[in-house]
Amino acid sequence: MTTSSITDQHVATVLGRVVWVVDPVLDVVELADPLGLKARTKVARPPTSVVDRGLDGVAWVLNVLDFPGTKGWAELNVDQRARWWVRRAGALNTVLVAAPGVFGVLASRLPIQNVLGFANQAIVLCAVARERGVDDQDRQVQLLGYILCGRHLSPGGISHLPDDPQAPTGGSASWTPFAMVKGLWRTAKIIRGINDELDKRQHPNRFFQLIGMLPGVGVIGGYFGEYGALSRAAKAGEAWLADMELV
Repeated sequence: MTTSSITDQHVATVLGRVVWVVDPVLDVVELADPLGLKARTKVARPPTSVVDRGLDGVAWVLNVLDFPGTKGWAELNVDQRARWWVRRAGALNTVLVAAPGVFGVLASRLPIQNVLGFANQAIVLCAVARERGVDDQDRQVQLLGYILCGRHLSPGGISHLPDDPQAPTGGSASWTPFAMVKGLWRTAKIIRGINDELDKRQHPNRFFQLIGMLPGVGVIGGYFGEYGALSRAAKAGEAWLADMELV
């Protein structure tokens, strides 16, 4: 399928499915607390056992990281929360995005890094939108379409998908420590439906692209390059959201 044959409707449908998968994953990260770790950051109590002490230690780490749902998260303002998704969650996923770079120039012959980079930016953009109060899926699809594909998508052309019994939910039963990673892989599978659109996303600058061609150290160049691209995409998304508030 060539770029010219990909219609706005097709792009909107694929991005609609991305948002439909990503939003529940973000709910899991923000709301789920099956082990009560987030709750432990909000109430000080002496440990009663070795296990209790260990859980307190994990809770302390989550709080230091300002993980959503912790006391540290509650103390962040909207701007800080939006940046958290780039500097914490996005930075973690970027490790996976950059991983193919270990093969150097051979990685450039495979689409996996581009697909994962697109998926990572999509997830972070949705998270930033939610922190800015934009939880309407049509508007999130418009955001992804403009920032990642350079498309001005009409809300009326965005298809809503039926419920998927395999879609993640915000309940504790679906929580895993790797919810974001699982979301990244699921999103990557979906966006292959608009493969020719992937080159329109923010990419690493030329310097890091050249480093990325070197075997072994390519993963380092890939990481910093992809993280920089993610940061630029997030800033562009913030600007788009600000403009929408003025309309």
